Amino acid sequence: MRPLRWPLVIQIVSSIFAGYSRLVFRTLRLTREGQEHAEAVWAQGRETGVGAILCFWHARIPMSPLTWPQDPGRQDMRALISRSADGEFIAQTVEKLGFPAIRGSSTKKTDPAKNKHGEQAFRDMIKWVKDGGGIAITPDGPRGPAERMEKGTPSLARVTGAPVIFVGLAAKPCIRLGSWDRTVIPLPFAKAAMVWSAPTMAGRGDDPDALVEDWAAQLSAVTRRAEALVGAEPDGV
Repeated sequence: MRPLRWPLVIQIVSSIFAGYSRLVFRTLRLTREGQEHAEAVWAQGRETGVGAILCFWHARIPMSPLTWPQDPGRQDMRALISRSADGEFIAQTVEKLGFPAIRGSSTKKTDPAKNKHGEQAFRDMIKWVKDGGGIAITPDGPRGPAERMEKGTPSLARVTGAPVIFVGLAAKPCIRLGSWDRTVIPLPFAKAAMVWSAPTMAGRGDDPDALVEDWAAQLSAVTRRAEALVGAEPDGV
């Protein structure tokens, strides 16, 4: 609906949703698994100033601020968000929750002439991560297909040398939107789970195309594990 894309409406609705998210986050019955992997990356960042890359599937964006607590000893986190109208709402919401955005996305395959500022966003991410920051990426966003990774994430890891952590998120009960990815919105007092993988790396000589399938499988595996921990039905993507 066009009114939902008006700047003032986006500003108001994003503030409401950010407030709802803060309330829900305080009430979740959260299980964490593999947190030691994330803590190792945070410790490495403190000691060496190395950045980090955090990956979760697009459907889990509403739960994503839980994955990177805002503590002084951890890398500052930014999120890659598309320049679409929907992306503007997401960018404003996650910024209110502590994740400022780097804006940009890949060129639309059905309209290659349409500039989504993806190249500039990629350069911005390289600089941010090399300067010691963390970047959150949904490698199947902004338009899917769900749980299918593009090569941008392994390309970024290869260029920056930063560790990559895959994180699975799930909640029950939750609202599942009718969007292409069936976005998960947790309800207050829901049972929730967050599962971190061990960090993985991409070497300068690695082919990003060769890593995509394996990395997507790893990310889906931790997502299925999170779903199992809360007793949620798997997406079955």
